[in-house]
Amino acid sequence: MLGLTPPSSFGTTVPAAAPAPIMSVGGIMPIMSAAQVDAEARKRAELGQQAAPILGLAQHVRTQWTIHRQAKEQTIEQRMLSNVRMRRGEYDPDELSKIREQGGSEIFMMIGSTKCRAAGSWLRDVMVAVRDEKPWTLKSSPVPTVDPQVVEQVRQQAIQAVMGFIMMNGAPPDEALIRPMLEQTHDQVLSKLRDEANQKVARMEDKMEDQLTEGGFIRALNDFIDDLTTFPTAIIKGPVVRNKPRMSWVPGPDGQYTVQYNDELVLEWERVDPFDAYPHPAMTDVNESLPFIQRHRMTRSQLTELLGVEGYDDDAIRAVLDLYGKGGLHEWLRVDTAKAAAEGKSTTHIFNNPAGVIDALQFFGPVQGKMLRDWGMTEEDVPDTVKEYHCEVWLIGNWVIKATLNYDPLGRKPYFSTSYERVPGAFWGNSVLDLCRDSQRMCNAAARAISNNMGLSSGPQVGINVDRLPPGEAVEQMYPWKIWQFTDSPSGSTQAPITFFQPQSNVQELMQVFQHYSVRADEDTGVPRYMTGESPTGGAGRTASGLSMLLGNASKTIKQVVSNIDVEILTPLLERLYTWNMMYSDDPELKGDVNIVARGATSIMLKESAQVRRNEFLATVANSPVLQQIVGPLGIAELLRESAKTLDMPNTDSIVPPPEKIRLQMQMAQAMQAQQAAPAGGPSPGNQDLHNGAPATDNFSPPRQG
Repeated sequence: MLGLTPPSSFGTTVPAAAPAPIMSVGGIMPIMSAAQVDAEARKRAELGQQAAPILGLAQHVRTQWTIHRQAKEQTIEQRMLSNVRMRRGEYDPDELSKIREQGGSEIFMMIGSTKCRAAGSWLRDVMVAVRDEKPWTLKSSPVPTVDPQVVEQVRQQAIQAVMGFIMMNGAPPDEALIRPMLEQTHDQVLSKLRDEANQKVARMEDKMEDQLTEGGFIRALNDFIDDLTTFPTAIIKGPVVRNKPRMSWVPGPDGQYTVQYNDELVLEWERVDPFDAYPHPAMTDVNESLPFIQRHRMTRSQLTELLGVEGYDDDAIRAVLDLYGKGGLHEWLRVDTAKAAAEGKSTTHIFNNPAGVIDALQFFGPVQGKMLRDWGMTEEDVPDTVKEYHCEVWLIGNWVIKATLNYDPLGRKPYFSTSYERVPGAFWGNSVLDLCRDSQRMCNAAARAISNNMGLSSGPQVGINVDRLPPGEAVEQMYPWKIWQFTDSPSGSTQAPITFFQPQSNVQELMQVFQHYSVRADEDTGVPRYMTGESPTGGAGRTASGLSMLLGNASKTIKQVVSNIDVEILTPLLERLYTWNMMYSDDPELKGDVNIVARGATSIMLKESAQVRRNEFLATVANSPVLQQIVGPLGIAELLRESAKTLDMPNTDSIVPPPEKIRLQMQMAQAMQAQQAAPAGGPSPGNQDLHNGAPATDNFSPPRQG
């Protein structure tokens, strides 16, 4: 992978295929046609796939797939489909049929969708950082790992210090003097190690940020946040190694730059559709030692990107493209049709598959060493037959296109999952829609009743004795100044032939029910309505400080969600990327002992209070001449610059000059003062640094007065 040592593959000795008839040029260079090359690759792939170890491996993955799929169908898929419909503002089919049996309005109030948008915006404000910020950082270990060579260096420096003392004083120092000398030498070396570690951490952080940016992590995180508010569990995956074309500018022989396209192995991150994730029925966390299967819907181009990637069987991939490239291959699941309908898509593509989509199963899980030995792995790869080894297997139809040991030394899977609300002991938690489902239903019921009642009570109801109507009289229409014709009652009754009565309006009572459950949705989800711009009425919300208090209380719920993302997504994801770079990067300057710091939850508190505290400190300095002298112009400028950053202005340097410009202005002002104070033709006094009163280091001298 990435030009590095590939993970161990399931070894299988494949007998050589019978050579195809080939042509030769002068009996020296054999030539094979493209069809012959494809045929040779197909024969090699078929022989490899028919080997007993590969057949057993494919059967094992199929068995696990059946277990995982049936468990998910029974427990979670219907809830996920209901969430998709709720997000789109549609009723479940069975509920909609009952509503239509009763007749009346089919109105759907988008309360759950509004809560999802508000929660998603809130999370993006924290996790998808603003300009020049990111929700994570790296820090060096408080006590850097000491290399044995450094220990020897400290010992030699201590010996030299003692020898120097003996040469100067003619006698060795006593024990009370040796210990401070050793401690001083140790502290100097440790300080140097910390500086070097910080430099390596800075380089590693830049490298990881560049990898995440080019690998599509921000887009994956955006999609992940939408899943987090909609589905019981959201999943992000990476790093995934793919063979991607890259464009570069290279100088030509004439000095002109030309465009060059090359395939390059790159790391990518992506959102995993929860419908395509199949955890083990007993799994509570994705990185437990239990199997996990992801279903892929791959196009020909996506399969082609796997060619040349370490660990994949190129011959098997080419055989799959040859077999299923036109018609595709589909793992028929009942949920596919319901999912397409819930998402508002046409269901014809599921059965026709015009795009030729090929379904693949990616299996991650532990396998007993004895089974791996039976499947063809060597004793060197699997030394213990009783121990469990973490494996990765890709299966398309009956073709195994990849079968390797998991490259991660800790056996971790490249998946990271969490929920808006975690349910202890369960893989699938609760989303925003799950939390407000009952409130959504009650608001829908109240809204339908309001709509129906408004229609009934919007005007009078009319009762007509049809026996008193003459033939052909229309009773379906009413309009002002209409003339009604009636006949005499055959029985001589004096009852009026037409009566009017007004149905009772219950809108006010129904509005109170709707309002109650709408507020209840705020409490259930922890996303108050004033987060979307609506001002709270009454109570603390009438004042600015009261509204700030309400926002602070509401942020406690979102802080818990952000904490889930920090602990279960960002930290392990970055640790895995750091491990990847430590294992496979060829740059020695990146190697270092670091700690991952995900600061998403703390950034909420910082954003809420940092600016207030900064303004208070700036006001204190501005009102105190003594503090102004201590802080100096550069310090005050730095405070102003940080305050201006929060205004999200395009260029803060246009408001607060950079430090270099401020220093130049200070030097020019000092030079002018020196010119005015110095006698004609006399030497000018030395330049002083206005920041701390110390002599300046650049010895700036003003021009002499003529």
